[in-house]
Amino acid sequence: MNIIVLAGGLSTERDVSFVSGLRIANALRENGHKALLIDSYTGLDSDKTCEEIFEDSVELSYKVHDIRQKAPDLNEVRNRRKGQKTFFGPRVLELCREADIVFIALHGENGENGKVQASFDLEGIKYTGSGYLGCAIAMDKGLTKTMFLTAEIPTPMGSTISKKDFYRDYHYTGISVPCVVKPCCGGSSIGVTIVEREEDFDEAVKQAFTYEDEIVVEEYIDGREFSVGVLDGRVLPVIEIAPKDGFYDYSNKYKEGSTVETCPADLPENVSKEMQRYAKEAAETLGLDTYCRMDFMLSKDGKIYCLEANTLPGMTPVSLLPQEAAAVGINYNELVEKIIEVSLKRF
Repeated sequence: MNIIVLAGGLSTERDVSFVSGLRIANALRENGHKALLIDSYTGLDSDKTCEEIFEDSVELSYKVHDIRQKAPDLNEVRNRRKGQKTFFGPRVLELCREADIVFIALHGENGENGKVQASFDLEGIKYTGSGYLGCAIAMDKGLTKTMFLTAEIPTPMGSTISKKDFYRDYHYTGISVPCVVKPCCGGSSIGVTIVEREEDFDEAVKQAFTYEDEIVVEEYIDGREFSVGVLDGRVLPVIEIAPKDGFYDYSNKYKEGSTVETCPADLPENVSKEMQRYAKEAAETLGLDTYCRMDFMLSKDGKIYCLEANTLPGMTPVSLLPQEAAAVGINYNELVEKIIEVSLKRF
């Protein structure tokens, strides 16, 4: 098949997306497909026909660099396309229409929030992952929390605050210290702060508001962190995430050796099964199909809390979903092929 692997875009997770995209593209080529890795925002500057582009896909694909330790400068990315305000760069939609399917390797805003998926639906473009509505709901951490509570899926208490309505009074949130402050629709823990003292709350809020105009303040759960993937309705093994220093932030997520990941997690069988059950219920509640991943905390007193959903889980060399799939005998190339197979059923 001719496959577009769509990565990059205008997201704080841009660098991570390219690393996921590169590994996906390489796996697809090893599986016998013609895969073109392109940046959804900067597009492709080529006079070749679509047929010629797919034939030369390896040569024309975006050249990927390592993930930087800090989020990318999005203003610098925007400056590459001065005067152009559309999200999709040159020839992106044209090539996507000509492809047999688009493997969406985007992470974060305008990748996981349903806008790209909705655009593709209108264009008649086949793509991997969940549909636009499930993505839009799951990307909003405040709305996700509300839906979890409605479905009786345990989740930390929290409050959504908009920039224009916030008065910087800590007690306004109803959440006590320690607490977690994070952008409402961000990913990769960018802009997230664990606040341990009341006097640090304002600074955490200011930082979160530099990324978005809406943030979530929620109770801090002291305990162990886990994640559970769901692939075509099948719940994968629980994986435990234990950073060697600090919490599972942007650096610890993507710097090899900074986090100890154990899959299957060392948990009593009944706890693992309960966490897996909540993962499947959460996916169904949010309307996520094909594949997704749910993040959990297990408190020191043994209570399970579902934190949030990942509608396009990372596919980098250190990402969690491929490790979970490997634990049940699905290697990386098979996982990529399975995602395409399941996604095509929707069309």
